[in-house]
Amino acid sequence: MRQERRFYKTVLNIALPVTLQSLLSSSFSVVDQIMTGQLGSTSIAGIGLGGKFSSIFSVLLSAIATVAGIMIAQYMGKRSDREVSRSFWLNLCMAFGLAVIFMAMCVGMPMQIMRLYTEDEATRKIAAEYLSILAISYIPMAAGSLVSTLLRCMEAAMLPLYSSVFGAVVNTGLNYVLIFGKLGFPRMGVKGAALASVISQVVSCLLTLSLFLWHYQRQEIRMEVVLGLSRNGRKQYIGILFPILACEFLWSFGENVYTAIYGHMGTSACAAMTLTIPIQVLMIGALSGVSQAAGVIIGKALGSKEYDRAYCESKKLMLYGLGGSVILSIGLMAVGKYYVGIYQVEQAVRITACQILVAFALISPVKVQNMILGGGIIRSGGKTNYVMWIDMIGTWIFGVPLGLLAAFVWKLSIPYVYFVLSLEECVRFGISVWVFRRRKWMNSLE
Repeated sequence: MRQERRFYKTVLNIALPVTLQSLLSSSFSVVDQIMTGQLGSTSIAGIGLGGKFSSIFSVLLSAIATVAGIMIAQYMGKRSDREVSRSFWLNLCMAFGLAVIFMAMCVGMPMQIMRLYTEDEATRKIAAEYLSILAISYIPMAAGSLVSTLLRCMEAAMLPLYSSVFGAVVNTGLNYVLIFGKLGFPRMGVKGAALASVISQVVSCLLTLSLFLWHYQRQEIRMEVVLGLSRNGRKQYIGILFPILACEFLWSFGENVYTAIYGHMGTSACAAMTLTIPIQVLMIGALSGVSQAAGVIIGKALGSKEYDRAYCESKKLMLYGLGGSVILSIGLMAVGKYYVGIYQVEQAVRITACQILVAFALISPVKVQNMILGGGIIRSGGKTNYVMWIDMIGTWIFGVPLGLLAAFVWKLSIPYVYFVLSLEECVRFGISVWVFRRRKWMNSLE
């Protein structure tokens, strides 16, 4: 009974703050989307395309944070402060290196990058301007993400929540001021939206660091700067990091191929898809806390070699995610048309966006199960190569070919294209369940 109470308490301590953080951030992004939505379909499409390339960095950064979370959670289960420190600093350096590389690319050749996404010159120019400014936020994003991961493993997930909420408020306020030229500032449009994102990321990062230092002074754990790895340590680290980086990059690249498909279907189709992104993020974010909790809870159980408990608690977490996602999908179908009605875009764009939301609602429960099972549970044992192959099969053997066929051979409209290519989620889920039941993903790091 005590173990059961401990499980539910840990789920709430991690999942609830992460969920609130995602929900609040996503709700503010909906407000941002509404603001930029007043600039017209071309600006909406440009911001969507610029943000999509930026998402490659976000996904890879998330992969590094996931590796850090796997290692930190397991070594906390072993009560090894030195290895916790090594896991944090090593992955922080990796995150900084990634941020510098992507920032150089986005600032140095934004037009060349956006040429891959659309043939529309006006949309391409807006997207390039947005991307070149947004790239400055990558370094504070890297620092904030790794420190937030450490805090969640310390079961202090409320602290990153505070930082995220404050950053989102700053972002929304600055968007209003800079996009529309309020309080004496010039009207900057899309550039204002990008600049607001940069400033809010810096503010959020500084607040996260401050809260971490405050919390650290009250903890028993003591950290030192440790970077070196033994030969076996390097082999283990590369064995965890490389598959998850490859997995996330190829998955994100596949998502960008999907975006390029939408972009080449026309500016209106791309704008309709962009309108739905905040709601998609909101829906998935509402249950992202369960995935984060799964990574920490199951990782600590595996670190202490309690394999039966890890398996039992994994099934509970999957059931929570399924129930929540079904309820949210029903709600989305009921209110989707009211959401798209608030944008100042053509009626055809609104109708298409509403249809895309229906397709998303149908596939959303499967997406959530993949997020919890692949993104949290299976990875927690360090067997990240399993998830790499699952995602590669789903995205590149099923998703991308189906998307290309649906758009350019079968000539389907974008809602049907989106639904057809999203069927790859079902393939990934089937393979993930098979891997989960075999239990070979259960592993305790040495």
